[in-house]
Amino acid sequence: MAVGARSGHDGPEEGREQLAESPEIVTDATEQRNDSRNDSRNDSQDVLDGDGSGAEDGESTDLRKQRSFWKELPLLIGIALLLALLIKTFLVQAFSIPSDSMQDTLQRGDRVLVDKLTPWFGSEPDRGEVVVFHDPGGWLEGTPTPDPNVVQKFLSFIGLMPSAEEKDLIKRVIAVGGDTVACEKGGKVKVNGHPLNEEGYIYPGNTPCDDEPFGPIKVPEGRIWVMGDHRQNSLDSRYHQELPGRGTVSTDEVVGRAFVVAWPVNRWSFLPVPDTFDQSGLGTHVAAAAAVAPGALGLAGAVPLVLWRRRRLTAGGTAG
Repeated sequence: MAVGARSGHDGPEEGREQLAESPEIVTDATEQRNDSRNDSRNDSQDVLDGDGSGAEDGESTDLRKQRSFWKELPLLIGIALLLALLIKTFLVQAFSIPSDSMQDTLQRGDRVLVDKLTPWFGSEPDRGEVVVFHDPGGWLEGTPTPDPNVVQKFLSFIGLMPSAEEKDLIKRVIAVGGDTVACEKGGKVKVNGHPLNEEGYIYPGNTPCDDEPFGPIKVPEGRIWVMGDHRQNSLDSRYHQELPGRGTVSTDEVVGRAFVVAWPVNRWSFLPVPDTFDQSGLGTHVAAAAAVAPGALGLAGAVPLVLWRRRRLTAGGTAG
């Protein structure tokens, strides 16, 4: 069919006959045509080599990059999980608010971030701070503990999800070691004899302590006295005075200070120390120490000077 289709062209047909009948006569012409065809094939091959091989190289590079990404992905995930675990252990940890005892400062379901770094440098809880602490023993007795699934346990362990199993509490520090704290029915909470103005943070309509007056109580060193902001709905230090420590919490049990509400987004806010805890004279034990310090330093500096002078006089009398 291909030959018949081109039978109308005399040139090619004559050429074919001559090629078949007299090869020795058309050898030169045939060689020229073959050379030209070879040249064109070489040119085409060069084009294919330039374009085709480049495309293949690009595809193989993309495949290598894709394979490299999937190989590196487990390593990246491992590093991310390790960093999350380190951050949770040493820097910041998220906690979920399970009750209404800190209303209106904190609502049930809020997520707070807790600073765990500063305690590593010897920082102690201070008055007015909102802190998270482990159950000192007996505070959460009878409280049901959630039963999270495996995924929730893992995410809690690495810090990507608030802890669900640990028995932790969150309250506001009212007094620290060395303070004397008290509250009479109908009155205000007093720290070292100074009444606190708590209207800015206790739940609207609550009284400072009418449901459970207490004190005066001397807070031992290394311990804190804590209370919830929703006073009539908080089983805080007031309700555990029959336990060791008389309701106070050891600073060793403190996880850290809650410094920000991180979730939900519309509740995002810092948790500052109320101004009432900055009133002058509140830390009387600190003020007393500051007053004694100059005299103690002066005495410490005078003793070596007196001893040096007596030694000199004694040496001079012996020589005479």
